[in-house]
Amino acid sequence: MSNSSEFIAHVLEMMEPAGSASARAMFGAHGVYLDGLIVGIVDDDVLYLKTDAQTRPKFVTRDLEPFRYTTRSGEIHATSYYRPPDEALESPAAMRDWLRLALSAALRNASRKKPGAPPRKRGK
Repeated sequence: MSNSSEFIAHVLEMMEPAGSASARAMFGAHGVYLDGLIVGIVDDDVLYLKTDAQTRPKFVTRDLEPFRYTTRSGEIHATSYYRPPDEALESPAAMRDWLRLALSAALRNASRKKPGAPPRKRGK
């Protein structure tokens, strides 16, 4: 399935008070960015926000679902991206609280990456 332009626009509208929000198509879904950092993905008109070990418990305790995908071999993998609660898609103020969590996870992830590291070579 694909994402509707209306849903992407709605997500960006809810995110706008928190910073500069944008979305880019990727792998049949959309990456969602706040101030240039990826903080979420949208797949089949469902938003998932980035988490890490520090922020994930807030999503898990609310029984919010992770983004899952199925490999070609049929294996199901859960990712570190979780759905925010419904109220985040209804109120920019509620979205801002959940975006803070996603942005903090994105910033921690970015700080762990080595600056100037050469790109990984892909095997043949």
